[in-house]
Amino acid sequence: MSFGMEKEYDILELIPQRPPMVMVDRLLHCDTVVTETEFTVRHDSIMVENNRLAAIGLIENIAQTCAARMGYINVSSGKEVRMGVIGALREVEINALPEVGSTIKTRIEVSDEVFGMTLAQAESRCGDTLLCSGTIKIALL
Repeated sequence: MSFGMEKEYDILELIPQRPPMVMVDRLLHCDTVVTETEFTVRHDSIMVENNRLAAIGLIENIAQTCAARMGYINVSSGKEVRMGVIGALREVEINALPEVGSTIKTRIEVSDEVFGMTLAQAESRCGDTLLCSGTIKIALL
């Protein structure tokens, strides 16, 4: 399957999450292997503690990047957005927590997809700073 970003979508068209649980603002890139999103940390986010996005917010941002990928694939082919759940996290390293007002760019690279499960390497950065990295497995419901 080959696809590329031919149209820009409102992120809420691509992910099943709704405010206040939205941890991605924009889909920057999506192809068969690599997906990139952007998120600006806001003070009213439920995952902000002490003026920084909590570690769980970084994990949720990665999961929602996976959701945006699957949403883009589904919506661009005329299908509905499906709910997914985190099946596993491995080798996750949290190096820094971004401050309110910071913009995070998250990149996932899919290494395997089988039976509704997606395995991807992920990393989130703020500028040149690596915030978080690891492997995520997402199961579609």
